[in-house]
Amino acid sequence: MRDDVDSRTRRYLVSMGVRTVCFVLAVVTDGWLRWVLIAAAVMLPYLAVVFANGGRERMENPPGSDLTDRRAIGGSGQ
Repeated sequence: MRDDVDSRTRRYLVSMGVRTVCFVLAVVTDGWLRWVLIAAAVMLPYLAVVFANGGRERMENPPGSDLTDRRAIGGSGQ
């Protein structure tokens, strides 16, 4: 679990580093490239969160969870 959290944190931080580079390059460039870099810097926070949270798959019934409907087991029509 700890390795998973560390991996997702690393992915998020790399994405934010790329975003910072996009902002810096947007300041020093001109023309259409500036707008592409600004668009990338605006979209990266959303994408970083989506990719960072996409690490582990959720299980339908985690071990130890009891999701059985107890009324169905008895068979009585209560």
